[in-house]
Amino acid sequence: MITEALSEIRTELPEGVRLVAVSKYHPSSAIREAYEAGQRLFGESHAQELQAKRGQLPEDIEWHFIGHLQTNKVKLIAPYVSLIHAVDTPRLLEEISRQALRHGRRIPCLLELKVAREATKYGFQPEECEEYLSSGLWRRLEGVRISGVMCMASLTEDERQIASEFDAAHSFFLQARQRYFADSDCFRECSWGMSDDYPIALRHGTTMVRIGSKIFGERDYTGGK
Repeated sequence: MITEALSEIRTELPEGVRLVAVSKYHPSSAIREAYEAGQRLFGESHAQELQAKRGQLPEDIEWHFIGHLQTNKVKLIAPYVSLIHAVDTPRLLEEISRQALRHGRRIPCLLELKVAREATKYGFQPEECEEYLSSGLWRRLEGVRISGVMCMASLTEDERQIASEFDAAHSFFLQARQRYFADSDCFRECSWGMSDDYPIALRHGTTMVRIGSKIFGERDYTGGK
């Protein structure tokens, strides 16, 4: 099932869009099956779970941290994480930089934008993110590289609303790239689109889709490894 699902999704992705297989709450055996089908990019959202899986799986896997990251958990993933998707405060970005420098690294990060209408979503309000970027404070953080933006759309069946939210994130990305990253090619990622809404995301600027249940099936919330 996993191999077939990966093949189907890959045929839908245009050039320039990468697939993050969201493996949180799925066992290492499922990740290994996806790995053997050619997938190398996986997303996790719990630091301890990621730690356990990383020790059981091939070293060439590219691990992305896609969930809400607590500052006290940054040290667990700083030695090896390839991309942190959901940086939602300046304080978190500062801690990532601090821990990265301890390991001689510069960790790519995405700024999470809160474009959904749901109060439970994390992220910078677009105006807050603009204010932070314009402050220039991030430029002194030598352990991070701001590589783009991330968002989650509202949990709704209204495709026009979802498209509007993705468009808002994409407009922010384009403006930020022009204003703050015109001289750098590192700011290039737009991470949005999940199992239920990635076809919409593909039409609205995404460069990276995060798909879990469509690949692995429903999650085992007991956290089986």
